[in-house]
Amino acid sequence: MGLFDLFKKGDKVGQDSAIDSSSVVKSTAKTAKKDANRDVVTKLSFHPEWNVPQEQKYVFNFLANDLAPLKPNQLSLSAINIEPVSANGSWNVKAFFRSSLPEAIELGDIELLVLDKDDNRIASHYFDFKKLGVIPAESARPWIFNFPKSTITSEEIPEEGWKISFNLLSLRGHQLDLDDTWKKQLPEKEQEKLAEIVKTLPKLGKTEVNFTGLQTKLNDDNSLHASIFIRNGHDKAINLEQLPLEIVDARGVVVAKGSFNLDPVLSVQPNTTKPWTFIFPAQLVTAEGADLSRWTARVPQ
Repeated sequence: MGLFDLFKKGDKVGQDSAIDSSSVVKSTAKTAKKDANRDVVTKLSFHPEWNVPQEQKYVFNFLANDLAPLKPNQLSLSAINIEPVSANGSWNVKAFFRSSLPEAIELGDIELLVLDKDDNRIASHYFDFKKLGVIPAESARPWIFNFPKSTITSEEIPEEGWKISFNLLSLRGHQLDLDDTWKKQLPEKEQEKLAEIVKTLPKLGKTEVNFTGLQTKLNDDNSLHASIFIRNGHDKAINLEQLPLEIVDARGVVVAKGSFNLDPVLSVQPNTTKPWTFIFPAQLVTAEGADLSRWTARVPQ
């Protein structure tokens, strides 16, 4: 079966999922105020390497005519349908990728989601949008997004009302998640410094939770205050009720070890880093000979 055979006369355009293009790409063109709310009718565009048979062009035109107009400076994914691949259990998700920008764009890696009619995620996968080529201004390009079996969580093809959409969490990038207590105590400049530090930290895996040391202080009473970045690479929040934690100094020696009951529960939002300070009382600290010029925080196994 060829690529174009997957698009059939019986196909219909379904749900549309549009976002502000500024989430993905910086546009150099400016939209006049008087045009800000106008309807943009996207024109059908084929990949330059596609040699589309005339009969198939009719199918694409028929589908494109059913696309609802966009507002200026939007990117959209308009669902068509899903065809399972029996050979490997993957899904071929047919859709139009649309742009209402007044200029051509080319994108990179973006995570896409398949959501059912109740907005529950049933598939997610990263796609290299460079393969779609340069997308002309105010255009709609048909494409097939193949979701491997390992990225699908549903046993069945979704009912009507499903959609394919951009994962906005992955688009916005990893961010600082500052608790209200920290916001009240820290001057704005200090908050900005923390946000800048977060940007410099190594990229997390999609399901990784990481503890990175920020600042530590050994007090006169031998208690140890350790401020730590709790980093959440998941696309869902994590809630910490109890956390075993140890501090390892520059010698590789555990100089503090304890377990913290967190009440209220400490929540770290998806794809964010939250700083938090843990206080080890003196009885949990081995202060003699401690070298805190370099140190790490870790959760003991």
